[in-house]
Amino acid sequence: MVKLFRAASLLLVSISGSNARSFSSAVTAFVSSPGARRTFGTTAASLNAASGPLPIKGGEEIMSQKAHGTSEKPVQKDLLWGCDNETADRICNFNRHYAEHAGYWQTTKYLEEVDMSQPTKYYDSVTGKLLFTAPVGRSMEAYLKESASHGWPSFRDEEVNWDYVRVLDNGECVSTEGTHLGHNLPDSSGNRYCINLVCIAGKPEE
Repeated sequence: MVKLFRAASLLLVSISGSNARSFSSAVTAFVSSPGARRTFGTTAASLNAASGPLPIKGGEEIMSQKAHGTSEKPVQKDLLWGCDNETADRICNFNRHYAEHAGYWQTTKYLEEVDMSQPTKYYDSVTGKLLFTAPVGRSMEAYLKESASHGWPSFRDEEVNWDYVRVLDNGECVSTEGTHLGHNLPDSSGNRYCINLVCIAGKPEE
């Protein structure tokens, strides 16, 4: 876990100069918009209510080799927010440790297109299954500020759909069908799931 924190810190250092300033300005402008400070409910009807301690753990077998890396198929075409398919496929299906660079979501259309008037649903880029809904129990402003401070979209326990998300013993966060998502990096507020945007930019399964 210490190694993961160090890795995250090193990646965050990579956001510097004009990129950091532009990212900060974009987030500041966004959360200053009307409605960004509205706090959403502590539960979401779309989320499965986990009945035990969190996170729900999974075994290494989830990430066994399948037809396409650790998944049965490649990521969807035309991912949301302009996420790069090649990057997404590499991180989702052929990766266990690495991440999109810190602040990657700054370079996408995410901040332009995300709905700040209500919680957003985030779907697996491979399977299209619902993995996260945010914000839940906090405002969009709080969610975006926390995500910006860490460099990746950051979710809390109540924002996770535990029907399809598991955390391995080493902190790796994955889907139940083998999509690498990110890592759990707990802080003083509890579990914090730092997730690659390219892994949750899918469209709902049909």
